Formats: sequence, C-alpha cells, structure tokens
Amino acid sequence: MGKFARTWALLGASWRVLMQDKRLVVFPLISGFALLLLIILFFGPIVIDRIGQPPVPGAVAFPPRLWLAMFVFYFLDSCVIVFFNSALIACVFRQIEGGEPSLAYGLGFAWRRLPQILGWALLTATVGMLLRMLEQKVGFVGRLVVGMLGMAWAVTAFLVVPVLVAEGTGPIESYKRSVEMLKRTWGEQIIGNVSFSLIFGLCMFVPLFIVYALAQQHATATAWLAFGLLPVVWIALVVLVQSTLQTIYQAAIYLYAANGEAPAGFDGQVLAAAFRPKQPRGWL
Repeated sequence: MGKFARTWALLGASWRVLMQDKRLVVFPLISGFALLLLIILFFGPIVIDRIGQPPVPGAVAFPPRLWLAMFVFYFLDSCVIVFFNSALIACVFRQIEGGEPSLAYGLGFAWRRLPQILGWALLTATVGMLLRMLEQKVGFVGRLVVGMLGMAWAVTAFLVVPVLVAEGTGPIESYKRSVEMLKRTWGEQIIGNVSFSLIFGLCMFVPLFIVYALAQQHATATAWLAFGLLPVVWIALVVLVQSTLQTIYQAAIYLYAANGEAPAGFDGQVLAAAFRPKQPRGWL
C-alpha cells in the first residue's frame, strides 16, 4: 500500500508539472497522429485487398516478406514513439530546471539524439520480432513464457529513454543503465505502471458506463450518435493525459535515481521512500 500511496503522490506532482505547461501534451498528440498515419499506410492496403475475400481457415504461415514488413513496421513504430517521448522528456527536464520548454526545443533536442533513438528503435524492433516469432512456434504455455519475457523486457527498459536523453549513450549502454537503476527501485516502476493503469482505467470506464446509461434512457438514433461520439473523445483525452503524465513520472524517477535529489515540484521524502535500499533477492 505504501508503494501505491507514493504513486498517488508522484502522480499529483506529475500533474502539477503538466499544469505549469499544458503544451507538453502536444508531443503525445503528434505521436498519436503519426502512429495512426503509419498504421493506415501499412495495414490499409492489406484490409482493402482482403475485402470480399473469404477468411482463411486455420493458422496462416507468415511468408518471409510479411515478417520483413512487420519488422519495418515495428522499427518505424518504435522510432515515432521514442522520438516524441525523447522530445517530451527533454522539455520536462528543462522545465524542472527552471527553463522555458517549447515545441521547437523538444523536437530539436530529440533530433540531436536521432542516432541514439534509431539505435534503440532498432533494438526494440529486433526484440519485438524475436518474441513474436517465438509466439508463432510454441503452444499455450510457451506463449505465457514469451509474454513474461516481454514484460521483463518492458520493465528493465523503463528508464532507457530518459537515460538516452540525459546522458546521450547508445542503446546497449542506456539499457544497462536502466537495469542498474531498476536494481535500486526494486519494482517501483511496476507498481507505478500498474497504479497508473488502475487510476486511468477508472477515469476512462466509469464515465463510459454513465454515458451508456444515459443513452439507454434516450434510445434514439440521434442520442446514440451523440453519446457514441462522447466516449471516443473522452478516451482520446484520457489516453493523451495518461501518456504525458507517465512520461513526466518516468523523467522524475530517472532524475532522482541519477542525482539522489528530488526534482523541483516532487516530494523528496516520497522519492526517497521509493528508492530506499533493499536487499537483493537473486533475480537480478
């Protein structure tokens, strides 16, 4: 419970950072539009080609060209996400230090880190493809194991992008540094991510149930259309805010782990409790 209480406190501090400069949400917004365009470009032709064709029964073997296309998609997808997250983190660092962040500053900083961003995107795409290929070759239990491997990779890579932005190291060095910091937090990243998911899951779905109940009471085509648009807009806003706050939280965790001091606007005692020394348990 102490970890969840700390996450609430850190979430509040991240929210205050966002309220100081609401323009920070622009980076996840641009990233979302870029990813949507990427999905349309890659999968639009496939969907159009399959229109009117009967479904193929049984498992479909992936030809080599499809694996190659998936790898390119994973790579470009990672490039977009890491680039705009790097821009956002650079602005958060600047704001915490008392500077004035801007869209141009964030994008310019991410551009200067482009070699590191491309290297990390290539590594994540490779890992993602290897996990995907393993999933295709194993049974149900094997898929569970592959899923656990994917989760372990995500947890250990939690601080890679802040390291990449702040220290300018390559993908391997940044990953090693992230793992090193994970040993100090001993699961704070996991609790933080779970807490964020629970908090924003409630923020997302409770209003949707209310909207559904209202639509049931006014069961007309106009009402369903109006109430149908509201959830789409609400979900988009919640996802946008969640992505921004999680990145701010990520930047704050990195700064404390790297410097041993609470960033401006964050409670030093809360962060100190999150990073208090613990005895190793032998799994890392």
